[in-house]
Amino acid sequence: MRASLIALALLTPLPALAQEHGGHASPAPEAEAPPVDHGGMDHGATPPHTIDGGTTDHSTVGHGSMDHGAMKQDGTMAGGGMVPRVTPGTGTSLLPGAEGGMRGVHLTHGGDWMVMAHGDVMLAYTDQGGPRGDDAVYSGSMAMLMAQRDYASGARLRFTGMWSLDPINGQRGYPNLFATGETAHGAPLVDRQHPHDFWMELSARADVPLGGGVTGFLYGGPVAEPALGPSAFVHRRSARYLPLSPISHHWFDSTHVTFGVVTAGLAARGVQLEASAFKGREPDEERWGFDTPKLDSWSVRASFTPSPNWAFQVSYGRLEQPEAMHAGEDERRTTASAHYAKGGFSAMAAFSAKDRVPGQVLTAWLGEANWNLDRHHSLFGRVENVGNDELFPDHDDPLHDTKFRVTRFEGGYAYRIPLGRAELALGGSLAAYAKPAALDAAYGDRPLSYTLFARFAVGQ
Repeated sequence: MRASLIALALLTPLPALAQEHGGHASPAPEAEAPPVDHGGMDHGATPPHTIDGGTTDHSTVGHGSMDHGAMKQDGTMAGGGMVPRVTPGTGTSLLPGAEGGMRGVHLTHGGDWMVMAHGDVMLAYTDQGGPRGDDAVYSGSMAMLMAQRDYASGARLRFTGMWSLDPINGQRGYPNLFATGETAHGAPLVDRQHPHDFWMELSARADVPLGGGVTGFLYGGPVAEPALGPSAFVHRRSARYLPLSPISHHWFDSTHVTFGVVTAGLAARGVQLEASAFKGREPDEERWGFDTPKLDSWSVRASFTPSPNWAFQVSYGRLEQPEAMHAGEDERRTTASAHYAKGGFSAMAAFSAKDRVPGQVLTAWLGEANWNLDRHHSLFGRVENVGNDELFPDHDDPLHDTKFRVTRFEGGYAYRIPLGRAELALGGSLAAYAKPAALDAAYGDRPLSYTLFARFAVGQ
């Protein structure tokens, strides 16, 4: 509990900043608030360039959600503003423009640079059922600062820093039935979710118009996210109130904290093509520390945003020895996802295949959705199906390296209390599982899990 209060203390100064800089007022005028984009955050917009009847020039490369009005709590536009084609996700990923983005809090106004902040902290209690389940109080947190400058030529420069106090949960993180991946104290984590690193992002991005509606961009840093998979779950609106990490996390977005990334790309008319060089090995157990950056792996991704309601991506990566417990095994990872957003509804469906080299192919399916019924009430859910061979890490266990296909069903409710540009959400979720009978001895016949949470966010 004390650790969770520390996390809250990190972010509690932000509401005061919100009030000092107009956090309880309407969004700043367009002339004073150029768009800022990371995780879908924006503050109004500069006038968009129009190509083929759509706002596609800088918006398609993550130059901000170019809305011409404020996004309401239910995700619709106030004042009849135009919805942008895209909303930037984590790293260089894209989300539907109708998601609206997360609104940050301005720390400066005027001058050449605009600086903003965004953050959230969650305090939760989970009881994971069955013989392998456990219960715990845990916290999740994220704080972000961003500085951005626009140039008369249409170029843009941006610096982003993101941090998390998740390491206060300890190296073993929190209980999460059927979750696997990474290690603690030299042992593989099974039925637990590892904590995020304190350093989540230290990156820079430059966008330059190349003419003919084409924009080129260069992104990267000592801690960043390569062009692989959909936007990370920590920033998807479809996963906003889901308190547990997906058990398919290491199939889709485990690279969202990577120590060493360089990405180059082109974007035009709703299409974005990009390639990354990055460090394949996942972060080590020293969650407060800073891993040595390295470029030994690569990925490519194609994204398509045909309308403000849809965003698609297909990506492929070759990762050098990503898992500490699979020494000598590289990974070929293929992902595909479709995101949909309209009004207060947001959803994603995705598929991923991890092909170990040498080793077998492990696949995962994921579907999740969030529905803001009105200003205060939200329903959310997630269904994921994973083929996992890491549930029995003991080499002497007869089930060691056996692949089991497990499905988790999770659904829940959140009551949202708007506080200007901040929000307090109180809610909970219930999870059930479908699994082979061979797992009954270890997990019980019909395990059930529940989680209760309070989530405070600034900048949305």
